[in-house]
Amino acid sequence: MIVRGSETVIVQGITGRQGTFWAERMGEYGTKIIGGVNPKKAGTIHIGLPVWGSAVDAAAETQVDATVLFIPPLGVKAAALDAISAGIKKMVVMTEHVPVQDVMYFLAAAREANCQVIGPNTAGLVTVGESFVGFMPAFNPGIFKPGKVGVISRSGSLGTMVCLNLVQGGLGISTFIGIGGDPIIGTTTKDALVALDNDERTEAVAIVGEIGGGMEEEAAEYAKTMSKPIAAFIAGAASPPGKKMGHAGAIVMGNVGSYAGKKAALETAGVAVVPTPSGIPDVLKGLI
Repeated sequence: MIVRGSETVIVQGITGRQGTFWAERMGEYGTKIIGGVNPKKAGTIHIGLPVWGSAVDAAAETQVDATVLFIPPLGVKAAALDAISAGIKKMVVMTEHVPVQDVMYFLAAAREANCQVIGPNTAGLVTVGESFVGFMPAFNPGIFKPGKVGVISRSGSLGTMVCLNLVQGGLGISTFIGIGGDPIIGTTTKDALVALDNDERTEAVAIVGEIGGGMEEEAAEYAKTMSKPIAAFIAGAASPPGKKMGHAGAIVMGNVGSYAGKKAALETAGVAVVPTPSGIPDVLKGLI
């Protein structure tokens, strides 16, 4: 999923501390923030923007293309279903520790409504020079210089490091997609890879993966069909077998989800797998 600068965005939870701070930063960057949601403060103005009682109310008054949720874990399900009922087609869920059964419920509802979901537990999205949705440091040109490399990452911190490495290596970023670190998420590595494959601004892709789950292996199958060069870094190479590490999704079953399994699948698909994030620009520099 990619959110363009022309698309309108509301912030569910805009009056909270995090919602307020990041709504201001997103707006300053160029994201088309048009208001927010707080059922207890409907009809008020906050940081110069209207506050609606629900996403349904917002969509009844104006066009809403995307929403970002700065909502406590137990409130995410209701907020997500509100956005889906409003007909919003792009949703970014920042919150971590959302109950798994709640995630399964609203993701199923989103699929039925053709609503794309990023997260939960994501750092968000950046379309460099246009917009960002979430809490990535898009406003720092030393990290997000415009360029041609699309970055996919489960981790916001590792993704930020790779973007920094790319810029320091003389390249730039077209789009960053933080898919989120939870075991169940709305957008997989493969989904993000398809989006970047179809993105005209993106000429190469950097994947930041982690041990656990099968998303990188699934993405490798799609990578075989791509002509755009891809480089990948997989975190967790030194983790002991059978031990859960890092994100909640870092579960290894047999060879599926292991560092060796992911590396082999990606390399078979023609993806260059590097031992450290700083190796990504060296691989991509001569290919775009």
